[in-house]
Amino acid sequence: MLDARLRPLIDPPLNRLGQKFFDLGISANSVTLFGFGLGLLAALAIACGSCVLGFLLIAANRIADGLDGAIARVEGKTDLGGYLDITLDFFFYGAIPLAFAIHDPALNALPAAALLCSFYANGSAFLAFAIMAERKGLSTDSQGKKSLYYLGGLAEGTETIALFLLMALFPDWFPVLAWGFAAVCTVSAISRVIIGVSSLKES
Repeated sequence: MLDARLRPLIDPPLNRLGQKFFDLGISANSVTLFGFGLGLLAALAIACGSCVLGFLLIAANRIADGLDGAIARVEGKTDLGGYLDITLDFFFYGAIPLAFAIHDPALNALPAAALLCSFYANGSAFLAFAIMAERKGLSTDSQGKKSLYYLGGLAEGTETIALFLLMALFPDWFPVLAWGFAAVCTVSAISRVIIGVSSLKES
């Protein structure tokens, strides 16, 4: 919901930084892979109880996630880059709730499972529509210029990262935050299915 509104604010500085990285010979894919490594380290830190470190690594992962797109806009987008970006993002989104479940199974396992289920539903609706949109020649740049069709929803990247950062800052709140966001993601998934069905009927 917030992604499109933040784009005009974050894209200009990211684009300038992306140009500098490109000039240094740093590729978008290398930043994607480096950022993914940071995300896995964040999950490991949280699983081990170092949530402050996890917070910092989550923030660093998201900076890298924005930066790789900025570099790609300079060097030219590729199918491989788009594939790595979205796939590793989904791996990261799954790793953080799992890390909290590992850290405290008795308290966090069930809400983590509910959150992961809602992520699965949201991701399925999102990716399935992107495939059909590609086949039908549909496109949008409301979320910025992407390698695939981004169908907006109530819960998007900005909201998810804000959630992860809150969880890392206040790990005792994980169950409440996870259950609440699982409900939001479920509503978002349903709305994406409705929008997707409507869009595909009209196209």
